[in-house]
Amino acid sequence: MKGKTVVATGATSGIGEVAVLALAELGARIVFVARDQARAQATMRKLEAKAPGLGHRMHLADLSSMAETRKVGAAIAESEPRIDALINNAGALFSTRRVTPEGLELTFALNHMAYFVLTEALQDKLIASAPARIVSTTSSAHEGASLDFSDLQSAKGYSGFKVYGRSKLANILFTRELARRLAGTGVTANCLHPGAVATRFGESSGGWVGGLLPVLKLFFISPEKGADTMVYLASSP
Repeated sequence: MKGKTVVATGATSGIGEVAVLALAELGARIVFVARDQARAQATMRKLEAKAPGLGHRMHLADLSSMAETRKVGAAIAESEPRIDALINNAGALFSTRRVTPEGLELTFALNHMAYFVLTEALQDKLIASAPARIVSTTSSAHEGASLDFSDLQSAKGYSGFKVYGRSKLANILFTRELARRLAGTGVTANCLHPGAVATRFGESSGGWVGGLLPVLKLFFISPEKGADTMVYLASSP
């Protein structure tokens, strides 16, 4: 990965942080997007300690806002000479229905639309840098899910797990179509299920889900194990 630039979201904790640290250790320069400045700075310090002198860079944006996602995507595309890999990893699960100021249901906005908008913003730069790859984190929670195109914002009968599963199905369908459209460009698109991983995921979900997850996480795999597939898809020739 020496000389390569990796752009990542969801890189300040859990499998995302483990993955970018591993890729940096392999020689990659990391450019990541984060919402929380303190956590972003903590990740930056870890990157500099693990792989100093590579010019790692952080951008601050709320990826549940499509306006902010477009803006940060344009800023990265303009400032980076090349992008060798994009890792879409930011995501969350919410027990109660929340709507963003732009009118999107929060899970749909953060877990799916942010992937779509950021990928679109960086697609030309990825093609120009080919061979390149796009890696998106999804989940086996998609199994049994279906998309209701008359209710993509989940206004009817909201269930946190159900809506999360729908967002992960959307990630997979997006990846399949992206792979089809990018065929012949030298850019590959893959998505992965990391497994049930003991991370911060779900801590802000609220409700009974937020109470149950800490107990379940006692039986989950480590972030290091969960990040293996992400690192492989971003770095394997």
